[in-house]
Amino acid sequence: MAITLKDVAGAAGVSRSTASRALSGSALISPETRAAVEEAAARLGYRPNRVASALRSRQSRLIGLILNNLINASFHTIAEVVQHRAAAENYQVMLCITDADPKREESFLRTLAGYGVDGLVMIGSGKNAAVINALLGEGIGVVNVIRAAAECAAPSVLAADREGAHAATEHLIDLGHRRIAFIGGELTANSGRERFTGYEQALREHGIPFDEALVERGPFDPAFGAAAVTRLLSRRPTALFIANHEAVFGALPTLATAGVAVPGELSLICYEDIPWLHWWQPPVTVVDNGARELGELAVDLLLQQIENRAPNPARSARGRTYRVGAQLVTRASCAPPRAD
Repeated sequence: MAITLKDVAGAAGVSRSTASRALSGSALISPETRAAVEEAAARLGYRPNRVASALRSRQSRLIGLILNNLINASFHTIAEVVQHRAAAENYQVMLCITDADPKREESFLRTLAGYGVDGLVMIGSGKNAAVINALLGEGIGVVNVIRAAAECAAPSVLAADREGAHAATEHLIDLGHRRIAFIGGELTANSGRERFTGYEQALREHGIPFDEALVERGPFDPAFGAAAVTRLLSRRPTALFIANHEAVFGALPTLATAGVAVPGELSLICYEDIPWLHWWQPPVTVVDNGARELGELAVDLLLQQIENRAPNPARSARGRTYRVGAQLVTRASCAPPRAD
């Protein structure tokens, strides 16, 4: 037979309600009593019935985490932050990987709602605003991170992508580069749009004509990065700014295989930092988007929503946007263009 809370209470010599409070972490229970109840629960092999608990409290203690992929290092960092913060607040995290497929994303949203999650952290496609707004209307908290959805009533925590891309491009211009190639994400993603805007703005401010032939935009995918670099090398840029993070994983090996000397033949800056960019030879200059801070702020906002939980179908059409600053981290992959 399954061990019940009543069995745990009897073994610990307390009432059922006291055992329940002790296992839920109530501050009203003394440390001695909590220890006795926890020892009894462990000894008996008690497993709490989360479904029944959720029905009683109207809280599942579940948080959904929806990611486009597990390639992006910032997504890894944000997932770690969500997991650690959730555990500290006695929540379990349910992870869903969409492969940037809006239909799969919608299916996960509906599935997580069916499990009665208390809230969701989304790094999504930006194409399911109507579903997200419906969840908000049911009292489920939602926070978008890195990529926002148009007409979405959930708050969004975004990096300062335009400013970061502007700083990277201006750094290359200050070194004397004029043929600066750009590898970016699709313009349907706000990160793709804003990073391209920062790049183009820096060129314009310094009187450098925009050259569409030096721009490659495509999916957040290593294979695209490899193909984009191959095409760009034939157009003879002196510098390359890879603003599509997933593309970095295909672009850098392609540069190495082609024998391109960095920074002797080509200066290089990548967007979003990861340890192996520091270990690459030479260490690569990056725009650090503050992934850990993005995750921390997202969890803060989600917990606020959960605490103030109430269905609200009359929310505004667009949620508030919060920005985390980007920082240029200079290393050894950039130098003035060599004289031909």
